[in-house]
Formats: sequence, C-alpha cells, structure tokens
Amino acid sequence: MLYTVAKLHYESDMSQVDIARRLNVSTATISRLLQRARAEGIVRIEVRDPVAPGALADRLAEKLGLARTAVVETPINDPLPALTDPLAQMLLDSGLRAGSVVAIGWGRAVRSVVEVGLPRIPGVHVVPATGGMQQHQAHFQVNEFVRSAADRLGGVPHFIHAPYLPAHEARQAFLSDPAIRDSVALWDRIDVAVVGVGLPHAMNSPEASAATPGEQALVDAAGDVVRHYFDADGRLIDWDGERRMIAVSPEQLRRARLVIGVAAGAEKAAAITGAARAGLISALVTDTRAAEAILDRL
Repeated sequence: MLYTVAKLHYESDMSQVDIARRLNVSTATISRLLQRARAEGIVRIEVRDPVAPGALADRLAEKLGLARTAVVETPINDPLPALTDPLAQMLLDSGLRAGSVVAIGWGRAVRSVVEVGLPRIPGVHVVPATGGMQQHQAHFQVNEFVRSAADRLGGVPHFIHAPYLPAHEARQAFLSDPAIRDSVALWDRIDVAVVGVGLPHAMNSPEASAATPGEQALVDAAGDVVRHYFDADGRLIDWDGERRMIAVSPEQLRRARLVIGVAAGAEKAAAITGAARAGLISALVTDTRAAEAILDRL
C-alpha cells in the first residue's frame, strides 16, 4: 500500500482525502504512509535552483560537443510545438540558401515543428532522410513532412516512394528507379538535416515505434536516429536491417554541415546523449527538462 499511496499522491496528484476514500482508510493513515514513504526514500522531494535556458544550452554544447544548442521552457502536457521557434532560428542562422539541401527525418517532434511552421528560405531542396513506412500513424509519413516543409520553406520537395526497410532482393530494384535514385543522391549533398531522436523500443508501445522483431531485440540501445541505433556511450549497434535500409547513412549524417536533433522530455536524456556521442547529431533543440536530465546524467 505504501508504494500505491505514494504513486497516487505524487504522480496522479490525488489529494490525501481522495486517496483515503479510494482505499477505504482514514486520512491520518494516508498522511502517515506518505511520511513513511519520504523517510524510506521511496519519495524524494528536491528543490532545485532554476537555471536559465541559455546557460543550460551553453553547458549542453560543451558537455556533448555540439556545434549549436537551443533550450526552451515548454508546457509539460504538449512540449513539442514550443521547439519550433528555436529550430526556425537555427535554420536561419545556418547559412541555407537556394540550392542547399535539407533532409527531414520522421517522428513526433519532426512532425510537430514542420506543422507549426518553418522560416522562408526559398529555393532549398528538401528530401526525406529515409524511405517511408507502411504505417498509418501520422508521425511516420516522411514524404508528407517533406511536402509540408518545402511548402513552408519555399523550397523544392523530393520524394522517396520506397519503404525504409525493403527485402534484400527488392532494395536494388527500388534504388534503380530514376526518381528514387535522384532523391537518394541528395544525401551526399546534405547541408542541414532535421531529425528526431527515438527512444528505446522498450519505452514505446509497438504501434508507436513500429519496430521489427530485430529492432525490438536491441536491448542495449539507448535510442536511434533514422533507425541507426546506438548505446548510451554512442557506439553504433548493428541489427539485421542495417544494411538493407533505404536511409541516409551515419557517414552521410556526419559529413553534413549541421544535423539538428529535435527532442523534448527528461525520458530522452540517454537517447540524446548517445546520439551526440555517436556523431549522428551535431546540434540540438530541446526543452529544459531534457537538458537538466542530460546534465544530471553527465
């Protein structure tokens, strides 16, 4: 009962009176249990000195070796739209111009910032960072992200009408298609990429991550960037789909002028750290909760 009372009060924000009614005990009993939970270390209350987002960004850049960082305060219930403005400013500051190549990844964060708005940079070429996924969830529709991003940027969209993970025998057939071949060729010219940083699949429901059994078996993965997996120290993890994916390679990401990871929430701390250490992102747009969690880990 001790753990249940602590969860209801501190995580579900239930009053002691409401908990007592639910569990059919007295309010005094609930009060004693909460005191005991604190005494036994089940609950730890910590008052932290606030750190300005700019200072957090500077510390993150130093600790993770990132070229650029932006940290913002975000609402707890819907943090991702607040990342749009700092991402837009980072894109404007990156020196993009007509003819530059912008690669777009998939995921909830990427979808959110693309939908909310991007700056006008007319004439840029916008290409998916990966083939598509035959899933109905909106955050996997990478070609739609490219269309939307190009429309907002005033750029030229390029699509990849191929799955990100075809069968071995089908991969070369897809890449031989002239339209797909021309889009994939842009990966060697990426100036800036905007990518999400994925959680380990154990922290996601199967439908949220749409992971294959091989991906779900990667128990040491701290996260992924366009399905390139890494551990918390930034070591890439091989898996059975790595060499048959239609996706920008780690080497192509590392050669890009800037790869901006977009992610929010304390639960992303290990994944963001691993992505930076792996060299799969060189810039970061995130929120204060993720930033503080990363710095605590480091």
